[in-house]
Amino acid sequence: MSEAAKLDNRNRTPRPAHVPTELVREIDMYALDGIEEGYHEAWKALQTPEMPELVWTPFTGGHWIATRGFMVKEIYEDPSRFSSEVIFLPKEAGEKYLMVPTRMDPPEHTPYRKILDFGLNPAQIRKVEEAVREAAIELIEPIAKRGHCDFAAEYAMIFPVRVFMAMAGLPMSDVPMLAKFAEDMTRPAGNTPEEMAATLDAANQGFFAYVDPIIRARTGGSGTDLITIMVNGKVDGQPLAHDKALGMISLLLLGGLDTVVNFLSFFMIYLARHPEKVAEIRGDELKLRRGVEELFRRFPVVSEARMVAKDMTYRGVELQRGDMILLPTVLHGLDDAENDHPLDVDWERKNVNHATFGGGPHRCVGLHLARLEATVTLQEWIRHIPEFSLAPGAQPVYNSGIIASVQNVPLIWPTA
Repeated sequence: MSEAAKLDNRNRTPRPAHVPTELVREIDMYALDGIEEGYHEAWKALQTPEMPELVWTPFTGGHWIATRGFMVKEIYEDPSRFSSEVIFLPKEAGEKYLMVPTRMDPPEHTPYRKILDFGLNPAQIRKVEEAVREAAIELIEPIAKRGHCDFAAEYAMIFPVRVFMAMAGLPMSDVPMLAKFAEDMTRPAGNTPEEMAATLDAANQGFFAYVDPIIRARTGGSGTDLITIMVNGKVDGQPLAHDKALGMISLLLLGGLDTVVNFLSFFMIYLARHPEKVAEIRGDELKLRRGVEELFRRFPVVSEARMVAKDMTYRGVELQRGDMILLPTVLHGLDDAENDHPLDVDWERKNVNHATFGGGPHRCVGLHLARLEATVTLQEWIRHIPEFSLAPGAQPVYNSGIIASVQNVPLIWPTA
């Protein structure tokens, strides 16, 4: 069957009575139109003057999409109206997602969030900076001598995972299995919401089965790894319940094995195509460090959702409790109303506006580690490989989903 035929046969949910016909757009978050030209470019193409700020799509079980930056930010920051009870799409799959505390709203989620914050706060991250740098150098030095590599496969898919597994006290040999679980949760296979739900549920249960004996072994322990720190945290003065520990440690693994991996490859493709941008930060340490936030603005990879908590009229649109609203973070950072010339990387941009790390009570707990990994990668790559480009004819392969991904990033550079 041709690709066009497959798309024509995609499952469509009938339009609910409260959804106006003029707000319906066929936008598939897992198969974006034009994605072969780039994931971010495909989403950005939707921000035309004619596109309503809130639209409904029949794909992925039927859901709303916020298409403007201000709305993405507003919904993230208002859990009283837009709940985290379900955050993955399709909704049938999101209801199988059992990780803690991302499915909780305040105030229930707050004590669990404090446990995560303690393990990943800036002071804790500073302690691992030397080890993070050593991991980057260990990968880059042998690559640099060759004059070529597939950045996605040989660096991005290894470096942040190696860092995270070391912090969690887990063996690298488990990574292929865990990475498959992560992929099946963030880009679940299936032609219908029910099939996608089954894929996500199996992956979620796979995470739980993996972490269960690890949690039991480390509860009551005195180790300094992330898992030991977190499973021995307190919730309202009481030990963390085992079922909540399953969800929390699984969430930790999911976040550590997929998000930064893909962000690194996206920004490296851009820099390989824009050597003048690399030249601007080569030798300017301050501009490089400040510029990392600009890269996060330009290359967000997460598209979570929120569930409408109660019947309401929101910005002139009737919403019903249980409706789902997709929040593509890319549409905040790349909105012209939020940032001038948003598709350009401007190392000296003032007031960098983005929702790459989400917002509100569920702002990404791993943001400090992500910033460190991105900064160290940029520093060490440019120090070892000051000039590089995409190989002739290179065609990166982009995938959209709850977390976007990219494969096939062949880079080349001159060697001595």
